[in-house]
Amino acid sequence: MFKIGEFSKLTQVSIRMLRYYDELDLFKPAQIDKLTGYRLYSAEQIPVLNKIIFLRDVGFTVAEIAIALEHWDCSYITDQLQNKRLHIEKTIHDEQRKIDKIKLAIKDIEEEKLPIHYNVTIKNIPSCQVLSLRRTLPTYYEEGQLWKDMVQHASEHQISLSSSTFSIYHDNEYKERDVDVELCSVVEEKGRSMGEIVFRSTEPIPMMACTMIHGSFDHIAEAYGSFAKWLLESKQYQMYGQNRQIVHRGPWNEDNPANYLTEIQIPIQWL
Repeated sequence: MFKIGEFSKLTQVSIRMLRYYDELDLFKPAQIDKLTGYRLYSAEQIPVLNKIIFLRDVGFTVAEIAIALEHWDCSYITDQLQNKRLHIEKTIHDEQRKIDKIKLAIKDIEEEKLPIHYNVTIKNIPSCQVLSLRRTLPTYYEEGQLWKDMVQHASEHQISLSSSTFSIYHDNEYKERDVDVELCSVVEEKGRSMGEIVFRSTEPIPMMACTMIHGSFDHIAEAYGSFAKWLLESKQYQMYGQNRQIVHRGPWNEDNPANYLTEIQIPIQWL
C-alpha cells in the first residue's frame, strides 16, 4: 500500500485532486488506516486513475466519468469518445466563427469601413411547382444537409432538379435553435411525394422586397439592417409571411466566400 503522498508521486496526480475525487466518490482509497486515518492506495488502482485522468483531459465531466467507469467496455467507451469528439469539433467550429467575426470587425474598424447600403427592389413572385423538403434543423448552418438529402432522393428516383432553388423560413421569429426550414427546388413536372419530400405549388407573393448580398454569409445581418431602414423610411409597407433566401453563388460553386451572392426576399404588403 502507498500513502497518499507516495501515490501522488507515482501517478503524477496531486494530493488535492486525489482528495477531491475521494470526496466525489469517484476514486476512493483502497483502505483507510484505522489508527492514523491515512488514505492508502494500491498499485492495482493506478489503471483506474489513469482512465479518470484521460477522460478528464479530453473534456468529460465528473458525472460523465463516473458513468463511463461503471459501464466501461470497448463498445461503450468508443461511442462516448465519438460523441465527445463531435461535441468538441462543433465547439471549435462555433469558436472559429467568433474569431472570423472578430477579424472582420477589426478589419472594418482599421479601414474605417462605412456601412454597406443594400438596394431593395420589389418583385412579383408567381407560384411555381417545386420539390420540397421541410425539416426542423438544429441551426441555420445545417441547411446544407437538406440539399444533400434532396439531391440523393432525386438521384434515386430519377427526378430532374433545376438550378433554381430557394429556402423558406417558416418561423415567425429569428431562432438560434430548432429552426423550421423548407428547401424548394423548381421542377417542371409534378411527381409522387414520398415522406417528408413532397411535390407542391408555392404561394404567389404579389410584392416581395428583395436585396442582393455580395460576400460571405456574415453580411446577411447587415442586409437585414439595411432592409429595416428602408422599411421605416418608406412608411408605406409592412412585413408579413415567411422570408425566403436564394444562394446564387455559395460553397458548392464558389471557393472564395468574398464572391458569394445571396438574395434575401421578404414579403411585404401595403400599410
